[in-house]
Amino acid sequence: MGLFRRGPKRDPRDTPRDEEFAFFSDREGGIFRGQVRAAFAEQGLEVTVYAGMVADSAGRQFGLGNLAAVCHRDRRGERAWPALVRDHVGKVLRTMDGPQPMETMPEDEIRARLYPRVVAEDSLPASDSFRYARPLAPGLREVLALDLPEAVQILGEDSLLDIGDVAELRIRALNNLRALPVEGHETVRRGDGSAFDVVLGDSFFTASRVLVLDELVERLTGAPLTPDGALVALPFRHQLAFHCIHDAQVVPALQAMAQFAAAGHEDSAGAITPNVFWWRQGTMTRLSEPDGDGLRVVVDEDFQTMLERLVQDEA
Repeated sequence: MGLFRRGPKRDPRDTPRDEEFAFFSDREGGIFRGQVRAAFAEQGLEVTVYAGMVADSAGRQFGLGNLAAVCHRDRRGERAWPALVRDHVGKVLRTMDGPQPMETMPEDEIRARLYPRVVAEDSLPASDSFRYARPLAPGLREVLALDLPEAVQILGEDSLLDIGDVAELRIRALNNLRALPVEGHETVRRGDGSAFDVVLGDSFFTASRVLVLDELVERLTGAPLTPDGALVALPFRHQLAFHCIHDAQVVPALQAMAQFAAAGHEDSAGAITPNVFWWRQGTMTRLSEPDGDGLRVVVDEDFQTMLERLVQDEA
């Protein structure tokens, strides 16, 4: 999974856009939804197709956002969509219709497959089942999830209470996260001398490594974070960017990471947040916010004080 990839040939941006997924043209959106309907029909299930989801006669709903983003970003273009859609629909139905892991899987295996996952707050169902979700920063929540062979299942509080105390299960999940291999690590260097690092991989928990950032940084760089911490961005589930704060290069790094996060979040499967945050000993402070069609950097008094100190140290 590369950071910057040449995309497939697509309809020009000035053609009429899809009402739900603006990265598709109207034509592309129609083709995509037609393939979704056909894939469900192949599985013996007739569905009603709406702009952003489909529904079957039993009232079950299946969101299309992540699948649409996967198709959009595939470098092979439209020719790859039928196989991608069939594979996705098959996995979804096998997961929903098959034996439920929390009912059939041994407790030891459940614990071994348990991970913390950072998600966008607005992606969680409006349900009391997620009252336990831990707030990390504006718009971000930490939940617990089960890593299954064909899916990742976010767990509600009722499911967790069946196997133990939520706080104890979180400790086990964090230890599982620490044990994951680092699939990819690249350094993005800019012409202005600034740089930031990106951890990337196919794991659905790559961005969630922000929960153990201090350990991850020392593992990758060989040096611990200073008390000033780091800038972090988690645009979607497969990427985590960070810049270790040492000097005034944090200023151009912040601008570069804001652009990187906004671009990565725009049309990715598993989108989390377009914002950049200041990470200090596990606390995350948001440093950007929506501004019309884009983002603007906004720093608080503590961050400004740190900047002034770093600049003075270099004078």
